[in-house]
Amino acid sequence: MPTIIERDLHMATGDGENSYTRNSRIQEKAMFQMKPVLEEATREVYKAVLPRTMVVADLGCSSGPNTLRFVSEVIGIIARSCKELGVKQHEYPQLQFFLNDLPGNDFNNLFELVDQFKKSTTGNRQGEAQPPACYISGLPGSFYARLLPCRSVHLFHSLFCLQWRSQAPGGLKGTGKTHQDKGDIYITKTMSPSVVKLFQQQFQKDFSLFLKLRYEELVFGGQIILTFIGRKHEDVFNGEPNHLYGLLAQSLQSLVDEGLLKKEKLDSFYLPIYSPSVGEVVAIVEQSGLFNMNHVKLFETNWDPYDDSESDVVQDSARSGVNVAKCIRAVTEPLIASHFGETILDTLFKEYAQRVAKHLEKEKTKHAVIVLSMKKEN
Repeated sequence: MPTIIERDLHMATGDGENSYTRNSRIQEKAMFQMKPVLEEATREVYKAVLPRTMVVADLGCSSGPNTLRFVSEVIGIIARSCKELGVKQHEYPQLQFFLNDLPGNDFNNLFELVDQFKKSTTGNRQGEAQPPACYISGLPGSFYARLLPCRSVHLFHSLFCLQWRSQAPGGLKGTGKTHQDKGDIYITKTMSPSVVKLFQQQFQKDFSLFLKLRYEELVFGGQIILTFIGRKHEDVFNGEPNHLYGLLAQSLQSLVDEGLLKKEKLDSFYLPIYSPSVGEVVAIVEQSGLFNMNHVKLFETNWDPYDDSESDVVQDSARSGVNVAKCIRAVTEPLIASHFGETILDTLFKEYAQRVAKHLEKEKTKHAVIVLSMKKEN
């Protein structure tokens, strides 16, 4: 039988008001930030290998428009590279894209977007030459398992996925939450160090496995680009996700206090997430000895995906609270609904929006986003 994570760890489906499709602007903004890294890595792979068929895999693709933005970017980069190298149109490489996510992902919605994408890109874009053939396939399965044949992939990409674990931290089952941990669903300053260590160990185990699997699947000279939510500080108790999910835990606790949720349900719930520091990520990559790191950096982006200002003040905290709540609902709704039931969702996220708004009145908080690119050379 599939685990809870395999069944329920996917974004909110469809294209309604609370869907991931309608609430994925923060991922779009991150993609814009990492475009230069994608450009460099894609060009390097193509020029180094010159494949007749270039295989590209998007891991954790979800079901929104960002996946097709990524596909479009790669097509454009390869077309420009071919033109610069003087490659004739009939000798352009064929592109094979694999769009990967867990089986619960809304592949139906994704395939509808793919169909629209193919129709919109028929012919040259603004007179710009592009590869003559582009094939797009769905690939259901966990990226914490083997997905593709050995040495078959030229470029891996993953956007906002590596903070998700293969499961809630191993070892939590049966331990129960201490009085100190009461209500915690992710790391907070009140969480016991032993539980925090379990979160860290789960990340180390998962990320090490992820690197090993991708190494096996990459061709020599192939590259990986990973963009995911991390934390700005090395101190595990001082992280932006701690605040974000701490407020969600408080919102759940308020429903317990009102008698809308059973305490036992909250006590048994942890988010299968860990947002690492740059230092933690680099340490595991170096320990693996599998890849050369080309690029690693951290940038910040506002919690509210529609707030593009550089100001330290939130202009409309109530509106920002709603925007943040919709974003978090889009990525956690299936997990929460599976554990607590669907009837609490509207009440929970209304409460959450209010708590986020109050937080933003005092402090404009930002996500810390890590961008990492690596190359397989031996």
